[in-house]
Amino acid sequence: MASNTGQTLLALLTGAAIGAGIGILYAPDKGSKTRDKIDKERKKAQKRLNKQYQSTKSNLTDQAQKARLNFEQKLEDTLSSASYKADDILLAMEDKLEALRKQNAKLQKDVTVEKAKTTAKKATA
Repeated sequence: MASNTGQTLLALLTGAAIGAGIGILYAPDKGSKTRDKIDKERKKAQKRLNKQYQSTKSNLTDQAQKARLNFEQKLEDTLSSASYKADDILLAMEDKLEALRKQNAKLQKDVTVEKAKTTAKKATA
């Protein structure tokens, strides 16, 4: 879009310059009238150039706004997805921790039972 607009502006300015030059060479009018015509054509070209500039500026502003909104939406989606994944990981870790606590409690109970058996054997022996 930007390169196409640049080419259009370059063509517009080139055409205006060529037209002005040809107008001067083939002018059937006096110099003051020719200068007035050239000035009018310059003003017309300047208006067209300003319109094209405003249009390009507006288009670029709109595109930048759309790109910003698109980026914000993608960022929000990514953060939301990451949050859900983090929650899933935390739940899995909590489940694993609970299983390890149960296993540890069982092992401690087994060790206590074995100590009691050893102590009872020593006492009866």
